[in-house]
Amino acid sequence: MARYIKKEIVDLRGSGSTKAYYKLKTWCRMDFENFVARCNAHNGAFSKALLKGVMTAVCEELAYQISNGYSVKIDGLGTFSAKLGVREDKEMDNFQEGTTKRNAQSIEVTGVSFKAEKELVKVINRECDLERGGEERLKRSKYSKEERIERARQFISKNTYMRVQEYASLTGLAYSTAARELCSIASDPTSGIRSQGAKSGKLYLLARES
Repeated sequence: MARYIKKEIVDLRGSGSTKAYYKLKTWCRMDFENFVARCNAHNGAFSKALLKGVMTAVCEELAYQISNGYSVKIDGLGTFSAKLGVREDKEMDNFQEGTTKRNAQSIEVTGVSFKAEKELVKVINRECDLERGGEERLKRSKYSKEERIERARQFISKNTYMRVQEYASLTGLAYSTAARELCSIASDPTSGIRSQGAKSGKLYLLARES
């Protein structure tokens, strides 16, 4: 029996109301050995050793072909392709004149995109017996936005810099909400707060006085 959760998400359009989406509750992560054993239990014609060998060979070849610029389609499963991004210690560039242009050493594979085949989705949906699993509501701050910004300024003044996790603790916001709000604050020159660095290494500091 699978359970679904109704989750509240932040209002990004400023409409004044939050939205909801549904996600499947994950009980735990099934490891490779257990998955192979389950495959063997469903189809005893193939030994666990053979299944494990085939899956390992598929994974190795999949990585090799994707690394050479191919997207790979596996019938009954879906299509795999590489996702690229800028290294964590590098700033994102843009198309404006005078900005730093990134070379190949600044770019890396940051993940793998997977698009499931429609038939696989249909089979999963057909086999999925759902029941309600509860709700997840947004964590809200007891401070107004102006109060949150002031608390951030005071923290940075005392500690030189601030990270997203520290802002979340200061304000009572959920981490993802705190990250979005800090990004918006740092882009506003009147806030007195600026950002430095990128991704997990991003810090927030007091803006330099002009």
